[in-house]
Amino acid sequence: MGQVFGKEKPLKEVMRENKRVITRAVRELDREKMALEREEKRLTIEIKKAAKEQQMKSVKIMAKDLVRTRQYITKFVEMRSHLQGCALKLQTVKSHQAMAEAMKSTATAMQKMNKAVDVPAINKMMAEFERENAKTEMMQEIMGDAMDDVMGEEENEEEEDRIVSQVLDEIGISFGEEIPDAPVLGSPTAAMETAPGKVAQAAGGGDDPALSELEARLNNLKR
Repeated sequence: MGQVFGKEKPLKEVMRENKRVITRAVRELDREKMALEREEKRLTIEIKKAAKEQQMKSVKIMAKDLVRTRQYITKFVEMRSHLQGCALKLQTVKSHQAMAEAMKSTATAMQKMNKAVDVPAINKMMAEFERENAKTEMMQEIMGDAMDDVMGEEENEEEEDRIVSQVLDEIGISFGEEIPDAPVLGSPTAAMETAPGKVAQAAGGGDDPALSELEARLNNLKR
C-alpha cells in the first residue's frame, strides 16, 4: 500500500489513504448498525404480536434473535469506537509530522539568516556609528557653548543697563537728563566758586570744635 510500481509514497499520501479507509469503514459500520436497529424494532414488534397470540415457541426463537441482534449492535458500536481512536491517532501523527516539518524549515531559515549576517561588518558599522555620534555630540556642545557666550553677553548688557537705570532712579536723575559736569581745577570759574567757600569758612571758623580749641589755647599763651 505504501509503494506503487516500486516507488515509495510520501508520508502525507499514506496518511491520507489510511484516513480515507477508516472513514469508509466507519460509514459501513454505521449503516450496518442502523440496519440492525431496524431489525431489533421489527423483532420487538413480532415478539409482542406472537405473545398476544400465545405462540410461545415463536416468541422464544425471536427472543434469541433479538438478543443476538442487540449483541451485534454493541459490537458494531465498539468497533466504531476503535476506528475513531485509530483516526485520532493518525491525526496526532499528522500533527507531529507537520510540527517536525515546521521546525525543520524554521531551522533551515535560521541557518541561512545566520550565514547571511556578517558579524565583523556589523561590529565595524557600530564602531563607525559610535564615532560619528561622538562627533555630533561634540559639535552640539561647541555650538551650545558659543550660543551661551553670545546670549550671555547680551544678557549681561541688559542687566547692566537695568542696574544703571535703577541707581539713577534712586538718586532722582533720569537716564535722559544731563549730569552736571565737575569743575576743572585751576580754572577761573573753579577759583570763583571755591573762594566764597573759603571766606565763609574763615568767617565761620568757630563752627569747627578743633579750631575753637586751638584758638583758646593760643589766647591762654598770650596771657
